[in-house]
Amino acid sequence: MRKLTQRTEAVVSLGALRHNIQNIRSRIGSGVEIMAVLKGDGYGHGEKGIYSTLKSCGIERYAVAVWEEGASLRNAGCTEPILLLGDTCDGQLENLIKYNLTPAIFSYDTAEKLNLLAKWSGVIQPVHIKVDTGMSRIGFAADDSSIETVQKISNLSNIEITGAFTHFSRADEPDGASAKAQFERYIRYIERLEDAGVHIPMKHVANSPAILLRPETRLDAVRAGDILFGLCPIDEDAWEKEDFRQVMSWYTYVVMVKEVPVGTEVGYGGTFVAQRPTKIATIPVGFADGYSRKLSNKGKVRINGQEAPIIGRVCMDQFMVDVTDIGEVKRGDTVSLLDDKLSVLWMADLLDCNVDEIVCGISKRVPRIYED
Repeated sequence: MRKLTQRTEAVVSLGALRHNIQNIRSRIGSGVEIMAVLKGDGYGHGEKGIYSTLKSCGIERYAVAVWEEGASLRNAGCTEPILLLGDTCDGQLENLIKYNLTPAIFSYDTAEKLNLLAKWSGVIQPVHIKVDTGMSRIGFAADDSSIETVQKISNLSNIEITGAFTHFSRADEPDGASAKAQFERYIRYIERLEDAGVHIPMKHVANSPAILLRPETRLDAVRAGDILFGLCPIDEDAWEKEDFRQVMSWYTYVVMVKEVPVGTEVGYGGTFVAQRPTKIATIPVGFADGYSRKLSNKGKVRINGQEAPIIGRVCMDQFMVDVTDIGEVKRGDTVSLLDDKLSVLWMADLLDCNVDEIVCGISKRVPRIYED
């Protein structure tokens, strides 16, 4: 078992990250770029900590959700194009120019304001047009009603349209009918834009599930998020055959071991009552670290290679587990919260949530440790 030097550690395997990048490359072939999606601070893995590995693997494009994430990536040394997948409020548009970020544009008003700022700064501002083909979130309607508006944007003096993209809402579904319909809407819309004189240099639509299931959607670039980090975006049985590796593990240690008699209540509210003489280990992690309170009386950890169930409620900073059947357990023993056996997918299934919620929810007070 791993030996810890601090209270808790989220260990990021750079070797697993490299493996996943190679796996993606083997699928998309030459001529298609990988755009590494690092929103949510690299899905909780820490964008600054993984950037150098991504760069060394030849990643030449990045995407984040908000300008602050883009600025952080620039401060980590990133010089490659960074696309913002979400919105930037009007009062912060100047940061797009300051950090050389490429926004998703879905209104003429925003483009016009950005054009004025770019003119004042003496730069040509790159943008990607966001197209709504069925997500009903942000984006220009994928029909003739928005063609003239995009034409007007393309004619702004200090704006350069360098790409256009859409986002699938159901690319993970095996029959692919919804994704197929969205893809066809996108292609028709881009064709109409091109016919209207609006050139789109980079076309990209494929997210993680589409990279795996919809090869026809790969176009000029693919946006790899979940699969970059070994997080399951498709049916679990199919996922097991895809050879991606979970990049993050999470460890802590045993603080104290005690034995309690039958009838002893454990934790807030006494939600667990010992039905036998019970040996309890206290763990120094809680929901303030991102370890979900919903794991109370439900989850489990691994100590000395064996599983120990959580008993009582997960507190803000601690929780308890039953180690009666494990044998000798002592202060300082390493505890696995997430690893190759207690996977992110296992925890997401247990909590009936998305895998991204697990890794993005691990708080900033949990140090990220980067290892090959």
